[in-house]
Amino acid sequence: MPADDKERMKKFYTEAFGWKMEQYGPEMGNYTVVATTEVDEKTQMPKEPGRINGGFFDKTEESYRNARITVAVDNIEEGIKKVEEAGGKVKGHPVEIPHVGKYVEFTDTEGNQLSLLQPSPMG
Repeated sequence: MPADDKERMKKFYTEAFGWKMEQYGPEMGNYTVVATTEVDEKTQMPKEPGRINGGFFDKTEESYRNARITVAVDNIEEGIKKVEEAGGKVKGHPVEIPHVGKYVEFTDTEGNQLSLLQPSPMG
């Protein structure tokens, strides 16, 4: 989600929900990674039902003003193929985010902007 003030945002979500935060530097777009629960080491998916992990990015005029949903996939190339076959449009090519995984953005048939992520194996 976008955030105007990262410190204020961190304080709120840590106090309200106990979320853990990790701040990345400018080489990673000053993204703040959020963990709301422990993740399975193999799948990188939350262990507890109904929980999500995600993050916050700097809110700017150029940034999105809404939450960004990222769909985890086992294979990003297969995910891209399925998105395109279903009528979605993929923006560019997957990028490797160190210690996170392969990432690409897409637009669904309703104009919603989402992302695909093939999580990096842990260990």
